[in-house]
Amino acid sequence: MDGRMMRSMRLREEESPGPSHTASCLCGSAPCILCSCCPASRNSTVSRLIFTFFLFLGVLVSIIMLSPGVESQLYKLPWVCEEGTGIPTALQGYIDCSSLLGYRAVYRMCFATAAFFFFFTLLMLCVSSSRDPRAAIQNGFWFFKFLILVGITVGAFYIPDGSFSNIWFYFGVVGSFLFILIQLVLLIDFAHSWNQLWLGKAEECDSRAWYAGLFFFTVLFYSLSITAVALMFIYYTEPSTCHEGKIFISLNLTLCVCVSIAAVLPKVQNAQPNSGLLQASVVTLYTMFVTWLALSSVPEQKCNPHLPTQLVNETGPAGPEGYQTQWWDAPSIVGLIIFLLCTLFISLRSSDHRQVNSLMQTEECPPMLQATQQQQQQLAACEGRAFDNEQDGVTYSYSFFHFCLVLASLHIMMTLTNWYKPGETRKMISTWTAVWVKICASWAGLLLYLWTLVAPLLLPNRDFS
Repeated sequence: MDGRMMRSMRLREEESPGPSHTASCLCGSAPCILCSCCPASRNSTVSRLIFTFFLFLGVLVSIIMLSPGVESQLYKLPWVCEEGTGIPTALQGYIDCSSLLGYRAVYRMCFATAAFFFFFTLLMLCVSSSRDPRAAIQNGFWFFKFLILVGITVGAFYIPDGSFSNIWFYFGVVGSFLFILIQLVLLIDFAHSWNQLWLGKAEECDSRAWYAGLFFFTVLFYSLSITAVALMFIYYTEPSTCHEGKIFISLNLTLCVCVSIAAVLPKVQNAQPNSGLLQASVVTLYTMFVTWLALSSVPEQKCNPHLPTQLVNETGPAGPEGYQTQWWDAPSIVGLIIFLLCTLFISLRSSDHRQVNSLMQTEECPPMLQATQQQQQQLAACEGRAFDNEQDGVTYSYSFFHFCLVLASLHIMMTLTNWYKPGETRKMISTWTAVWVKICASWAGLLLYLWTLVAPLLLPNRDFS
């Protein structure tokens, strides 16, 4: 009888979460942060997802700050349009200052998230396994990390305005340029894995349905690209003007045709049997999307239907910078969706493509460790927690992952502000800088994809499998 009571008491102690368990949920490792509420998963995946959640939380706050109701409350901060800032009263009839307030808030919110992830980029340099003391910081202490992020955010809102917005704009331009290239790499990797999976299914099942599916989506992506070209010529060009837009559309279309032809050349197919038109169609469609983003930033009313109508003040005509801006136009919404998907893609998986793993600083699980991880996963599944899969080596570069989130923070800042530049009189203006950055990013992406096709031919001694 006494033995039964002792066993019952021990079971109750094990089932009830004590103070130590609660503390581990707040500042312990990533397996403990789940607090037995989620199915078993890898420690590395859980940590990346939580950091990505921090980024998405900043994005959500930035979007909320663009709403007029929240903007009215931000007038209480010292850097907003209050008396004594030197803004003429007549300017309020020229352009709505509340719309500018939202963008200034987005700049500071994204500065906070970028600074947060840049700090971890430096902190996590050269971490090789979870036995490194810094790995405990990477995979735990989430409550304190959240407090640090909140503290940086509050401090960012009290940065003196001065030239901060103008300087931070150029940081956003460079970071967004790099993140556009990362998005293209991830899309190429997705298309490569997709193509390889369906070809394998077709060989296993001896069915032509998988080939038909690949053919259907390839034709669909090329059809969408051709449709996009036609619509861009209709809505973003005029017969007698918009010569830059015509050149950009025609040149990118020509380059896409060239890389599509290169993807099916016999020598390229012999060197890389998995390359094909599916990947080329994805690259073509993404290039047309970036071209669309570039044309939506053209600072000319006739060549850009997304550019709002100029506001005319009673005291005189509006100048070339007198535009109100809105981020929720079609290019920005599509860009936001692609941003969310690509950021989740960075967090959830490692590629089975060696070149992508080398570029994204991720690794596949070594075969000799798979059995050990399976045992850990079974044990973790019984206990309802995550398991540490990085004791013998990290599965991704902690530092590079945080650097990608820095670039993601800068890219979402430019997306939400529609790539508009803060003007000298606190107006948001559309500039050719954004156009050229996006166009150059599309060219760099096409060259990068072309290099992945011809590299095995130019460097036959290297392993590109």
